[in-house]
Amino acid sequence: MPPSLETRLEGAVARLRLTRPAVHNAFDAGLIADLTAALQAIAADPGVRVLVLEAEGASFSAGADLNWMRGMAAASEADNREDSLALARLMRTLDTLPKPTIARVQGAAFGGGVGLVACCDIAIGVPAATFGLTESKLGLLPAVISPYVIAAIGARNARRYFATAELFDAAEALRIGLLHQVVAPDQLDAAVQRQVDLLLKAGPVASASAKTLVRDVVAHADGARHDADNAALIARLRVSPEGQEGLSAFLDKRKPAWIAE
Repeated sequence: MPPSLETRLEGAVARLRLTRPAVHNAFDAGLIADLTAALQAIAADPGVRVLVLEAEGASFSAGADLNWMRGMAAASEADNREDSLALARLMRTLDTLPKPTIARVQGAAFGGGVGLVACCDIAIGVPAATFGLTESKLGLLPAVISPYVIAAIGARNARRYFATAELFDAAEALRIGLLHQVVAPDQLDAAVQRQVDLLLKAGPVASASAKTLVRDVVAHADGARHDADNAALIARLRVSPEGQEGLSAFLDKRKPAWIAE
């Protein structure tokens, strides 16, 4: 079997490429396991500062592989639960990865493919990209990916697209927040690289902690506790080596040490 995933390191940037173009980079148990393991390795690598998630071929990811779905339809409820938990671990691993993540969306994304896009911190796509949460056509729902998709597109849009299973284009994905930017195909790599360059100029700890800060702010219901936690966070960052270097570089009108000359 050809590999389903390719990992490439370019300095401080890791690129994970889905390499099942013949099946539109659809998920099966093998790809889910490989992608989860690769993400865990990247999370543990102190040399990696940015992850770019990309795909080979015409589609970004068509969601569940049809043969895999056929097998799971014949499996027990317990087996289906374990299988779904594996997908949930993949999405959680990507969503909480302690590095900034960019989705390079060169083609269609359906079901779990939409989940991958939603889990990334930054998502850039092309005008021809098509999206769909099509599970309700099968009498199912995008339950496992729902926390991430709802966070990306909002509850109102999720209620529509979860129920109707209708397809939508890149312009609509941009409007509802699934994509941050839509660019021509020949500008896609340049647009991704601009975001990579910005992330590499930011403090490594600060950029890696941004998603944690946002998640904590959204989750907090206690205003006073929220203020105390945020004050504690900024205090830790100010006295940390990175914070000290960043402030000193700003005051000295020089580049901080984490930016290569």
